[in-house]
Amino acid sequence: MIRAEKSIQELLEKRRAAGLLRSLKKPENVLDFCSNDYLGLARSAVLRHAIEEAIRSHSSLLNGSTGSRLLAGNSALAEELETEIAAFHETEAALIFNSGYDANVGLLACLPQRGDTLLTDELIHASMIDGARLSVASRFKFKHNDLADLENRLQRATGTVFVAIESVYSMDGDLAPLPEIVDLCERYEAALIVDEAHATGVFGPKGEGLVQALGLQNRVFARVHTFGKALGVHGAAVVGSTALRDFLINFARSFVYSTALPPHSLLAIRCVYRFLPENEPLIARLHSLRAYFQQQIQEQLPQTEWTSAESPILGLIVPGNDACRQVASQLQQAGFDIRPILSPTVPAGRERLRICLHAFNSENEIDALVQALQKIGMRSGRRGD
Repeated sequence: MIRAEKSIQELLEKRRAAGLLRSLKKPENVLDFCSNDYLGLARSAVLRHAIEEAIRSHSSLLNGSTGSRLLAGNSALAEELETEIAAFHETEAALIFNSGYDANVGLLACLPQRGDTLLTDELIHASMIDGARLSVASRFKFKHNDLADLENRLQRATGTVFVAIESVYSMDGDLAPLPEIVDLCERYEAALIVDEAHATGVFGPKGEGLVQALGLQNRVFARVHTFGKALGVHGAAVVGSTALRDFLINFARSFVYSTALPPHSLLAIRCVYRFLPENEPLIARLHSLRAYFQQQIQEQLPQTEWTSAESPILGLIVPGNDACRQVASQLQQAGFDIRPILSPTVPAGRERLRICLHAFNSENEIDALVQALQKIGMRSGRRGD
């Protein structure tokens, strides 16, 4: 065994011994309380038909993009789609990236310059963390959704200041206090960057995201909208000013050096954006189910501890990796696709079952899940003794 192979085997064994080894699993014949397909668009036959029709009507398009956007990969389709996305999100311009990860890494790595300050909420997504780590600016974290701590950091910041947050946090499901953060950023002339990954399609009458739902779109410097969650397709876009788009085309390495999305992906994105205005009933249904689930856990599981229920993401606290993994396994055996979120992904003692609701779930499925939790013996956020 060569040295490198031995080294990675040892690291895997350490993770296995700590009970933290990750593996890929295929859900089979289970109720989906796990995926980010909040509106069910990834499985929508209507959307699938629209995408198929769009591809058929563009039979002359290539199968692949053939290169990066700066080489052979640009197209009229891509630029027209970006114009549509910008109009939908009520901003000047949009730039498509291959994924939300690419968008966040590219944006945060290139935007703040040496001598600038980047302030990030302590619970931002790994993609934003990785982008921030690549930045040459000074970076400081502030306590999650803590306005006083953010202001303290803003008062000491130097150079051009950027603040990076999520509108809906993917592990706790809570919302950022956006109006207050926007006010602070304006007071200290800081540029606000908002990752709308888990808000796109979920908040706003047409799924525009939380920023637009609150009427703040003209006061936020940059937003990241991903298409692989509630929109059910793939890719992402950074929306903001024309100058920001031009800057990213020149400096965002994850854009400059990536092969562009193929035409069929662009058509799928265009179809879902044109489909969104018709989805108000799905969005209303999703939030109605969230309210119903909240009512059931309050009535049937009153002693359990949950993370914030302001979004379709709810977390049942089950302290301890082993205990959390065991409860998840029991739920999976009972027919529910629910996964454990373990430390260090979340702080030790705050391990949880991450439960995602969808417009296609039913009240009966929610009732069955609550009954399964009761049967397991959930009490005070952990298994009953």
